[in-house]
Amino acid sequence: MAVLSRLLTPKQLTSSSSTIFPTFSSYYSTAIKATGDGRSVQWVFLGCPGVGKGTYASRLSKLLGVPHIATGDLVRDELSTKGPLSPQLSEIVNQGKLVSDHLIIDLLSKRLEAGHAKGESGFILDGFPRTIRQAEILEGVTNIDLVINLKLREEALLAKCLGRRTCSQCGGNYNVACIDIKADNEKPAMYMPPLLPPSHCASKLITRPDDTEEVVKERLRIYNEKSRPVEEFYRARGKLLEFDLPGGIPESWSKLLRALNLDDHEDKRSAAA
Repeated sequence: MAVLSRLLTPKQLTSSSSTIFPTFSSYYSTAIKATGDGRSVQWVFLGCPGVGKGTYASRLSKLLGVPHIATGDLVRDELSTKGPLSPQLSEIVNQGKLVSDHLIIDLLSKRLEAGHAKGESGFILDGFPRTIRQAEILEGVTNIDLVINLKLREEALLAKCLGRRTCSQCGGNYNVACIDIKADNEKPAMYMPPLLPPSHCASKLITRPDDTEEVVKERLRIYNEKSRPVEEFYRARGKLLEFDLPGGIPESWSKLLRALNLDDHEDKRSAAA
């Protein structure tokens, strides 16, 4: 906690939970303009495990020029490097349970300290906070500008999680699931094509050990029980943007940028590239 308090911008919020931003559009415009004035965005991505937080947070990170910090990656890095916390983390992950607050805070604190030493400023958090206690800790030490809550219907989410694959050689992430859900009286049709690997990675694909149907369903159950209240925490503070993913990345990305009032921002970055 000392490291978190030292590294993150001191909280400057004075508004109460009843203060709501006038419009999402005008607020996002202000936040984006601020990135050019020396003030970095401080955003959080929420959503069920496997919904795509990492994909969209990573894209926004590159677009806005701020680091993407994924607590899931921090956990996997600790496991792969056999760090001091790996024995505890291994048991928790294999059972499909959420990592405890103190373990996540230890990992995040270490990552922020390393980033601070490299001169990083601002962040997009992915996978944190997951509990009310974590949200309160974060609220006490920094001003989160915006919380983006990604949503995807459960049948698509389950198929997406079970289709995830990683190249054991290059570390590339792919998905072999082809999700084609027909429209019904209440919900529109949804199509998410597979994200297939290049030929040189096809024979090297591996599945995460925790991506089994039983474990995925358990993760979703725990999320609904412990993390849904976090959505309410930020909704009450006027910081929550709920975004229903309409399909695959090409369709969803453009609509997310429009929801964030960032479509012009990407056009300018593309023109300058």
